Amino acid sequence: MSAVRRLVVEADGGSRGNPGPAGYGAVVIDGATGETLAEAAEYIGVATNNVAEYRGLIAGLTAAKALFPDAGTTGPDLRVHVRMDSKLVVEQMSGRWKIKHPDMKPLAARAAAILPPSSVTYEWIPRAQNKHADRLANEAMDAGRDGRQWEASASTAELDAPARTPLPDRGPPGDAAAGAAKARAALAAARGGAEVGTLFEVGAEEPEAPGPTAPEPTDVSAIAEAAAASASGSAATPAPQVGWAAAPDLGAPATFVLLRHGETALTPEKRFSGSGGTDPELSATGRDQAARAAAHFAALGTVQEIVSSPLRRCRETAAAVADRLGLEVRIDEGLRETDFGAWEGLTFGEVRERYGDDLTAWLADPDTAPTGGGESFTEVAARVAAARDRLTARYAGRTVLLVTHVTPIKTLVRLALEAPAQAMFRMELSAASISTVAYYGDGNASVRLVNDTSHLR
Repeated sequence: MSAVRRLVVEADGGSRGNPGPAGYGAVVIDGATGETLAEAAEYIGVATNNVAEYRGLIAGLTAAKALFPDAGTTGPDLRVHVRMDSKLVVEQMSGRWKIKHPDMKPLAARAAAILPPSSVTYEWIPRAQNKHADRLANEAMDAGRDGRQWEASASTAELDAPARTPLPDRGPPGDAAAGAAKARAALAAARGGAEVGTLFEVGAEEPEAPGPTAPEPTDVSAIAEAAAASASGSAATPAPQVGWAAAPDLGAPATFVLLRHGETALTPEKRFSGSGGTDPELSATGRDQAARAAAHFAALGTVQEIVSSPLRRCRETAAAVADRLGLEVRIDEGLRETDFGAWEGLTFGEVRERYGDDLTAWLADPDTAPTGGGESFTEVAARVAAARDRLTARYAGRTVLLVTHVTPIKTLVRLALEAPAQAMFRMELSAASISTVAYYGDGNASVRLVNDTSHLR
């Protein structure tokens, strides 16, 4: 039996603008000692984050192969474990996510062809654990900005690299976020189900986003086939992952990650801003919030689809995330904000001063519409519920980012909790906040998160 040489490839890529000036970095590490064996970095001109990340992967695999060109023939068998903080690349190269973007398909196929697919495994790691490759990518972008090429001899990227531990003899470690999935697998094993450790958790945080999943493989022998299938528009149907305490026949839930749009000029003044007003754009603060949300979802790698309200502030927020993730944005009219009638653009105090009796009635009765022919909460709830049913049917087993407004998000949470309409006035929902609701096949819903703003800090 020939010897086995285990290597680790850590890769990253970035774009200052997305698209914008971009570069990648990759490092090859000895799996037995943690020693750095090779570094690669390059400024690649204007590109997106995703393209840069794939280019980093290709560079890392190419460098690993170059170190042992006779591997598998006269030399040792080569096993390469790729670690990246791009969930998109990891999931697509593992064959669990379909490759939709035309720019990604040839890059994925190119990466899959460098080494035998059965010799490469993939793992998502947090950005903080990918500092070496991240620094290389930034050094390459800095060099490009200054009109020069990156030079390995001048690199200081390894100085900031986190401490490394050798790969265990039993093979590469599992996904760093898979602890909760393994716990669920252990429970399933106790009931006569799957073996411990065989379930793969797509979400970076349990239980944010189960998504479409499959049993975690010990290798990625299907990568080339998956890349070819994706290029032809087909993909194997993944096995569903069962959520905590969910019956096996329910499958994975449709998970709605509810993102309120970023601030507009009206937001800090707390003015009514619905479907019947001026349709304002994001402010500078709102654009920054959208960018932070995009970075957050890129780090998690859990979002598979994006659906937005038709209003401009939501479309702009959704576009920021979609550009970062390489996804398309679909518009659903059911996600638009309430039409506040004559109250559009006014503060609560101004409405009380001008339309006091109407406001009092509106606060007391969900069937009452704002002054001037706006929508009542009852009408909005019916519209939002219809959108919910339509989207859960379409995206069963998927994790979908819904970019929408205060009233639709509060309504989805309220309906999931089966709370009365008055609960709407008991919820705080900040600009660019995240809430999450999962919908199971039996019609039950699980509220998992409400008004999270940690990604904005």
